[in-house]
Amino acid sequence: MKLFKYLFFVALITAFAVSCDKGLDPINPGDPGTEEFAPELSINYPLDGKIVRSADSVATVAFKFLASDDFELKSVVLLLDGTEIGNITSFTDYRRLDGSFTFNGLRDGEHTLAITATDKSDKSVSQSVNFLKITTAVYVPLEGEVLYFPFDGDYKDAIAEKELTVVGTPDFVNEGKVNLAYIGDSASYLTYPTEGIVSTQWSVAFWYKLNATPVRGGIISISRGDVAENRPWGFRMFRENDGATKQKIGVNFGNGTTETWMNPFITIDTTSVWMHIAVAFTETSATIYVNGEVAMENAALTAPLDWTECTSMTIGSGAPNFIYWDHLSDRSQYDEMHFFTRTLTVEEIQAFYAVKK
Repeated sequence: MKLFKYLFFVALITAFAVSCDKGLDPINPGDPGTEEFAPELSINYPLDGKIVRSADSVATVAFKFLASDDFELKSVVLLLDGTEIGNITSFTDYRRLDGSFTFNGLRDGEHTLAITATDKSDKSVSQSVNFLKITTAVYVPLEGEVLYFPFDGDYKDAIAEKELTVVGTPDFVNEGKVNLAYIGDSASYLTYPTEGIVSTQWSVAFWYKLNATPVRGGIISISRGDVAENRPWGFRMFRENDGATKQKIGVNFGNGTTETWMNPFITIDTTSVWMHIAVAFTETSATIYVNGEVAMENAALTAPLDWTECTSMTIGSGAPNFIYWDHLSDRSQYDEMHFFTRTLTVEEIQAFYAVKK
């Protein structure tokens, strides 16, 4: 009886396996194709002609690059000033390597980073960048300062060492107000989360060099993310044409119930010159400064700034929710951008302006 039960159980399992297998297509080896093209390669950090800054004269730096191939990567070799520092031959994705190679011991001075990517058929491609490593003092933030973007070759906050998210292909110009400066491009902008950087008393101060093409653009946008045109919350700075030869710059902000416009706070011709702009909020007032002087003031706000569901800040565009009225990407230049969770005084704003002019 036990033998019968055992044989029945084996037969049942066999029948089940056969019935399941009938519905499956056989697995046949596929043709992997042929190798046609050389790899593609780009160096993302550092950028050519830019500056790598560190508080240490001998620093640790992460070189960033992207290598890909239509068939299979064989190796990625990194050389610093002609000396091999890395040879990567193992790949999680054999067709693509979004690489970050950490190098310990980068000294001050001029350097050349060269990278070569080779595929399985020994086709190769090389790229190189020249950059400067310098030692800079550790930045000590002022009282209430939560962000500082010097825009000196990277998109990093000098206080928390956290990078902005980059959209599109912005760049840096060598003749910034102080060292390098950010310059926008079509469909480009920067974003940063607002947690910990906004408050009912709030200020921003930065240098700005206008590019009037296109005729409208967003400068700073901290908007509520759930519905477009939701302006009773957050803060927006923008520019627009004012006739054929003038540009006006304005701001809009909300207290959770109503919106307020201070537009324009300045009208200028389209000549590209550096200007210093600062906005300082108390819970009952908003003051805008241009080149250290009061340009416009609203001392009768009925309620403080409201940042409800304003989870992200955009620099260089009105995106994502202030792009109507053509407040799109701004091709202007930005430098020395400071954010505070308190109200800057006129003396502090004039000091920003005086030190950098």
